[in-house]
Amino acid sequence: MRSRLLPLLIVLMAGVLLALGIPLAASLAAAQQQRVVVDRIDDTTRFAALAQFVTARDEQKSVVDSVDDERLHTLRTELARYQQLYGISAGVFYRDSATMAAAPKSWQLPAEGELYDAYESALLGRRAHDPAQVWPWQHRRLAIASPIVRDGDVVAVVVTDSPTGALRSRILHGWMLLAAGELAAMVIAVLCAVRLTGWVLLPVATLDRVTHDIATGRMKSRVGAAGGPPELRRLIRSFNEMADNVEAVLDQQRAFVADASHQLRNPLSALLLRIELLGLELPEGHTEAESVMEEGHRLAQVLDDLLGLALAENSGSHLAVMDIAAMARTRTAAWRPVADRAGVVMDVVASPEGAAVTGWADPVALSSALDAVLDNAIKFTPAGAAVTVVVAAEGDSATVVVADSGPGLADEELSRVGDRFWRSARHQNVQGSGLGLSIAKALLSQGGGAIAYRHHDPSGLEVTLRVPRAAPAVAA
Repeated sequence: MRSRLLPLLIVLMAGVLLALGIPLAASLAAAQQQRVVVDRIDDTTRFAALAQFVTARDEQKSVVDSVDDERLHTLRTELARYQQLYGISAGVFYRDSATMAAAPKSWQLPAEGELYDAYESALLGRRAHDPAQVWPWQHRRLAIASPIVRDGDVVAVVVTDSPTGALRSRILHGWMLLAAGELAAMVIAVLCAVRLTGWVLLPVATLDRVTHDIATGRMKSRVGAAGGPPELRRLIRSFNEMADNVEAVLDQQRAFVADASHQLRNPLSALLLRIELLGLELPEGHTEAESVMEEGHRLAQVLDDLLGLALAENSGSHLAVMDIAAMARTRTAAWRPVADRAGVVMDVVASPEGAAVTGWADPVALSSALDAVLDNAIKFTPAGAAVTVVVAAEGDSATVVVADSGPGLADEELSRVGDRFWRSARHQNVQGSGLGLSIAKALLSQGGGAIAYRHHDPSGLEVTLRVPRAAPAVAA
């Protein structure tokens, strides 16, 4: 959930920062340019004041008096000094685009472009042309023009043509500072988002882990007190109450099964004894008593298996490091006489041969689970066939694989193996209660183990008992 929630928060925060940063960057660029424009307007206004009384170009005069000559010389000197100091081209042009004074001297008013547009705007009496915004990636110049007014008429125009390198550098520098601030704000926002998502999702992760524990049989698991929003804390309390109620109901159910199985065994044993005594009084060849005794023994086996299942589900695990290979050899040796009576060959293979394969398990529970699997394998293996037990270490697990050579199960039947009282319709004539593999599953799950089933080539069923090689959480 964090992998989906955190990117969403980051995208939202990045969008907010961009929505604020882009207008701020544009405003910063406009402010920097406005400062330059104001400076150029002040400069052109000063030059316009110097040129206002220069009358050197008068169509009704053939000579220029000394006063005009001095004013024109002063204007040209100021323009030249201005251009030398700041690198800005400046000139004063009459209404017909003729040059009154310019720096550099060879500078002429172009016939078109931004500079000419500024000149035309000033001829209409406007103080300065509003230039287009200069961006850092544009290599262009900034044109400013101011009119020279005499007796209410525009007689000439002062024009400046400024390079924009320094302006673009200042804009870029301001943008870099703004980007650094945005980046710092983004880092802070990401850290806050990580903390926020952690605070919100920590109870959810804990709840998910405990739910998985309960689903896998560890009914004692509960969600401890944790932070997070009040709604999640209320959900945790409700979940713990629900788990307590479910555990109480299951405990009552197991206690009922155990008590019922235990209480029924004594009357059933007495009943079987009386039937056996009654059978002694019956004439030779009477088979009804034998049938009743057989069904009674089957009922006793079911009661014993129910009691064993209830004990397996209700008992705690006492995990320890044990040699799985040695345990498998011991239990196989214990079941070999039964296999010999059934004409079944049993073989144990450890990988590597003779080496210890260690794992964390409850010794009693694992050996009981293996007993149930071996019993099942021997019952379904025909005489002359083999049951193979293979012990191996696979990654972080130790496995005991029991493969028989019986008829096996169909694909749709594999999903039901281990269900209580379930038996294949093709094997109803084989003695059993349908609880053996259920008991094995319950015993293994108590210690963090698992049991799996699959087809065995060329025929039969392959059952895998798996226990962890490292100490599981239940051991801690």
